[in-house]
Amino acid sequence: MAEHVLALDQGTTSTRAIVFDAQGQVVSTAQREHDQILPRAGWVEHDPVEIWTGAEWVLSSALAQARLSPSDIAGIGITNQRETAIVWDRRTGRPVHNALVWQDTRTQPRIDRLIDEGGADRFAETTGLPLATYFSASKVAWILDHVSGAREAAERGDLLFGTPDTWLVWNLTGGIRGGIHVTDVTNASRTLLMDLRTLDWSDELPEVWGIPRAMLPGIHSSSEILGDVQLPGAADGIPVAGILGDQQAATFGQAAFDLGESKNTYGTGNFLLVNTGEQIVRSQHGLITTVAYRIGSEPARYALEGSIAVTGSLVQWLRDNLGIIRRSEDVEALAASVEDNGGAYFVPAFSGLFAPYWRPDARGALVGMTRFVNRGHIARAALESTAFQTRDVIEAVVGDTGRDLAELRVDGGMTRDDLLMQFQADILGLPVVRPRVVETTALGAAYAAGLATGVWASREELRSHWQQDRRFEPRMPEDERERRYRQWQKAVTKSLDWVDEDARVLMGATDA
Repeated sequence: MAEHVLALDQGTTSTRAIVFDAQGQVVSTAQREHDQILPRAGWVEHDPVEIWTGAEWVLSSALAQARLSPSDIAGIGITNQRETAIVWDRRTGRPVHNALVWQDTRTQPRIDRLIDEGGADRFAETTGLPLATYFSASKVAWILDHVSGAREAAERGDLLFGTPDTWLVWNLTGGIRGGIHVTDVTNASRTLLMDLRTLDWSDELPEVWGIPRAMLPGIHSSSEILGDVQLPGAADGIPVAGILGDQQAATFGQAAFDLGESKNTYGTGNFLLVNTGEQIVRSQHGLITTVAYRIGSEPARYALEGSIAVTGSLVQWLRDNLGIIRRSEDVEALAASVEDNGGAYFVPAFSGLFAPYWRPDARGALVGMTRFVNRGHIARAALESTAFQTRDVIEAVVGDTGRDLAELRVDGGMTRDDLLMQFQADILGLPVVRPRVVETTALGAAYAAGLATGVWASREELRSHWQQDRRFEPRMPEDERERRYRQWQKAVTKSLDWVDEDARVLMGATDA
């Protein structure tokens, strides 16, 4: 029996393929970045064709590096940036528009109208989600309303919608020659279209958004065999056996399978998930309710999530927009060149503030500036903003669950930054635990596929693979920790109420 699993990780800034062995160890990896298309302020797009060609390349490259053939791979697990909306023509396989990325805010006017009519939580009982541009539904509606002929084509049944997992699986399994149109419960739960209780598309919500039901993919479990790859020369014949949205995949990769277990991923944004078991828990403190995973025909497991829009992407902004670092990994050394933030606080509300504030009117603010502040202080304030925002969502978790966290398990690329991890422990007053494999998003997708294909027999076997790399204990005195957090909270207030009608005109977001 094949004892390797291939993970295809389609993220916000790049696509990676990683081959794992039966012990959950990395055998090979390949990665390719894709362009961030920014037509206007607040608009963020990706080219789906670029994403697909990148996926083909990384799959072939990872297999070649590992010196493995498709017959050596038990299955492919897919994980992906969630909420990002792709609409394509089933007859040609061509997207009708660039993908609208989860960070895109162009649909805010329509969101505002729906909120005015019934409140931000009018669909939360069904979906677990507040009304926000973050989720997929308003993005699909925008494409149908703004691309010439798209609505008519959709009503004829010619257009398909999917988040990036759906787009990749459709292309992997044949595309216009019989590709399967599917997603899993975790991604479907991020669309503002799925009923959390039935795990199926709502009868009401597609009509609210004007999205024909025929556009929507079939919803499956996170771990089951869906179909075989039909790509001669690149992973041909390997079963697609798992799909998990990226943050749920990271939770799975951290072996946070059971009630009360949690993880925090540090990537383009930050995402804290706390497993609530088979119970759907409604947040009273600004978190969202989501599906954590579903294995085969088992009942789904749910989670509370604190979603933070901008963390790692702020470091990229320092690199690409300000040019104060040459590589993203240089930020740690620059931040370490100063003793503290020099009194500067950076609130990176580039797409508004997500959890626990849900303030689309917020925009980025760098406050506390004096002539003393230099490049090092700005770099340090940028890193510290990640830790402060994480404390914001953990305070919300404690409020909703009534339980303090004993420790915080972390993963993602930013966790390699020891300075950030130590500050995170300091500002939380909690131990921060980094695993040996920090790329747990891809690992979780591999686990899902491996469970479906028999590489691993149970979640308990997967739990035995988890290994600690380093534990960061808090060292900051409590009075200093609370003083800095109070300053952060003050800084957040300076970012609010920025977007008004004048700002919307500037962003070109005054239409529906």
